[in-house]
Amino acid sequence: VIGSHILTEPSCHQKNMNWMTWVFFVSLLSICLVSPETNNNCQKDKSSDKLIKCLSDKTPHLVVVDNFNGVISAQKQWNQRNGCIIFLKKNSTEKQLKKQWPQIETKDGASLLLLSKWHFNNERPMRLFVLQGNCTKNCTGLKDSECVFNHTVTESCQVRCLDTKTICEQSTYEEKYCRDQQVKDKYFINITATNKGCLNCANPVKKPEKELDSDYLNKRNMTLNHNVGEEIDAAQAAGFMNKMANLAASINGSSAAVTVGEGVTGILVRETDPVNIDEVSFAYVSPNDSMSIIESRDNLPQFSRSVTVSKEAFEKAVGLNVSVPFAALFRFTNLAKDEMNSTVFGNEVLAVEMGTSITNLTDKISLNFRNMKYEGIASCQSWNGEGRRPNWTGDGCRTISVGENITCLCSHLTFFAILLTPPNETVSSYDLNNLTIITQVGCGLSIFFLSIVLFMHFLLRRTKASKATRILIHLVSAMFLLNFTFLINSYVAKLKSTVVCKIMAAFMHYFMLATFTWFAAQAFHLWLQLYKGGKILIHHYILKVSITTWVLPSVVAIVLLIIGKYGEQVIYTNDTKKNVAMCWITDSNVHYIVNIGYYVLIFLFTFTTFIIILSWLICLKRTNAGNVQNIGRNGKSIVAILGLCCLLGITWGFAFFAYGVLRIPAYYIFTVLNSFQG
Repeated sequence: VIGSHILTEPSCHQKNMNWMTWVFFVSLLSICLVSPETNNNCQKDKSSDKLIKCLSDKTPHLVVVDNFNGVISAQKQWNQRNGCIIFLKKNSTEKQLKKQWPQIETKDGASLLLLSKWHFNNERPMRLFVLQGNCTKNCTGLKDSECVFNHTVTESCQVRCLDTKTICEQSTYEEKYCRDQQVKDKYFINITATNKGCLNCANPVKKPEKELDSDYLNKRNMTLNHNVGEEIDAAQAAGFMNKMANLAASINGSSAAVTVGEGVTGILVRETDPVNIDEVSFAYVSPNDSMSIIESRDNLPQFSRSVTVSKEAFEKAVGLNVSVPFAALFRFTNLAKDEMNSTVFGNEVLAVEMGTSITNLTDKISLNFRNMKYEGIASCQSWNGEGRRPNWTGDGCRTISVGENITCLCSHLTFFAILLTPPNETVSSYDLNNLTIITQVGCGLSIFFLSIVLFMHFLLRRTKASKATRILIHLVSAMFLLNFTFLINSYVAKLKSTVVCKIMAAFMHYFMLATFTWFAAQAFHLWLQLYKGGKILIHHYILKVSITTWVLPSVVAIVLLIIGKYGEQVIYTNDTKKNVAMCWITDSNVHYIVNIGYYVLIFLFTFTTFIIILSWLICLKRTNAGNVQNIGRNGKSIVAILGLCCLLGITWGFAFFAYGVLRIPAYYIFTVLNSFQG
C-alpha cells in the first residue's frame, strides 16, 4: 500500500486490536489498495508507476510485513509527506511483479526481504523501516538521522532499518546458493537475524537471454554476403548496423546474442524500463570469445576487452524518440581495410549502434583493451559508415595508452578500431611542431621571392629571355605552385570535405611531379648547352620541353584521382591529440612507386649530370692552369654551376637518409633545404 504520508517517529503502543486499530488500517487501505495480488480496485492508477515515483523520494519508507500487529499513530513532529507505506504478503506467488516491488519470503524459519538492483541505485539511496511481528511495546529510535539494523523490542516485535546504499555494498555474488534457490537478480536480506547481512544473487556478469542465428536474421533481411575467408564489404557492414532498430523491436526479452557468420558476432541489450535506464557494459576475453553483459564496472578488469555505453547515451536516444531504447555491439574481425591498408589492432573493428545518431557525449563511450602486447603507436579511430571503404579519423576520440592498456574515449557512436603505426613512421609532437614552423616560414619566404622573380620576368624580360631563362621560369612557376598548395594543405584538410581534400591532394601531387620533371629538364638543358657549346638548334625546343614536363605529371595525377588514391592522410605523433591531417596519397604503395620511384630516376639523372659537369669544369681548369684570368673565370663558373645544381632538386635526396638514427636529423635538413629552396 502506498500512503501519501509517512511516519518518521512511529510508536507501537500496547493495545488490544480494538475498533480504533481497525478504523486506522481501513483508512490506510482506502487510500489505494495496490498490493500486487489484489490491485484490481486501483488498476487505473498503475500501482507500479506510483511505487516508482514514491520510492524515488529521499524520505524514509515503511515496509509492513504480512501479519504485523500494531498501531501506527500520527504525531505532531511528523513532517514527512511523500514516503511510502508498503504492505507485503509473505511468499507471494505473483510472477509478474516489476523489479521495483520488494518481496518477502520465509525459509527455514527466517524472513527474507528480496530487493532488486533497482533499489540500490546510488543516485537515489533508500531508507526502509521493515516492521514485522506483534508489537506490544513502544518502538523507539526510528529517527531520520539513525539507521540501526536491529531495533528488536521483543522477540515477536522486530523493526529493521535498511540503508540500501550501504547494506549490500560488501556483498559478493553467491553463485551456488543462487543456483540452488533458482533465484537471480535479487538481493536477500535476513530481517529475522539480529545482525545485518546481505546475500547477493544479482550476477554482475550475465549472458544474453536469447541467441539469434543467421536463419533468424535472414527472415528479417539482415544478411552479409561474403564467402568464407573473404573480407566483409564495409558498405554492407554499415547497412547491417543501420537495421539494428528493427532487430531490437523484434525480440522478446532484454538481451540477445547475435551470430551473423564468420568473423561477425554481436550482442544486443534492450532497456525494458526507459524510466530507469542505466549504463551498459559489454566484455569478452578474446576475439573469438562470446560477449557478456556487465552490470558493474568493478567487474570489467577481469576481461581483456570491454565497451561501456554511458547512461547519457541512452538518455539521448530516449530524447530522440527511439521507441525501444537499446545498445548493440558488433565485432568484425574481417572487415575490409581502408585505402591506406592501415594496421588494425587484432583485426578487431567494433560497431556500436543505438538506432539513432548519438554525438557530443560528455560521458563518453569507453573502449578498454587490457594487458595487450603490441608494437607501434596506438591511435583510437572511428569511421562514420560512409563510403565503400573505411575512412578512419581520430576526431571525437581520445586515446589513453598506459603500459599494455589502451583506453578509447569517444563522444559518438559508430565503427571503432585501434590503428597501429610503426614507431619509425611517427615523430614526436615536439619535432613535428618544429618542422611545421620551419616549413611554414620557408614556404612563405619561398613564395615571396619566387613571386618577385616571376613578376620581374613578365614585366621586364619576357621578350628578351633566353632558352635557359625560360626553362628556369617554368621551374620557378612549378615551385611557386608547389609551395603554395603545400602551405594551404593543412587548412583544407581541416574543412573535412572529402571531395575538396581529394582535389587539393591531386593538385599538390601534380605540382610536385611537375617540379621533379622540371628538375630533369633543367639538368638536360644544362648538359645539352655545355655539350653543344651553347648552340641548341632543336626546332620548337622550349615548346617540346614544356609540353613534356607539364602534361606527363598531369596524366599521373588524373589517373590517381579517378581510381580514388587521394584523401586525408594523418601524420602520427607520440601524442595523439597533436596528430596532423593533410590531403595526400592514401595508398602507401602508390606513394612509394609513383613518388619515391619517380624521384629516384630524376635524382640519378640530375646527380649524374652534376658530376659530369663538375668533372668537365675541373678538367677545364687544369688545362688553363697557367692563365690566372681563366682560373678566376673558372672559379666563378664552378660557383655558378653549383648554384644551378641546387635548382636540380639534389637536396630532395636527403629523404633517402630518413631511416634509423639519421631519421630525425634528415627530416630537419630536408625541411630546411627544400622549404627555403625558393
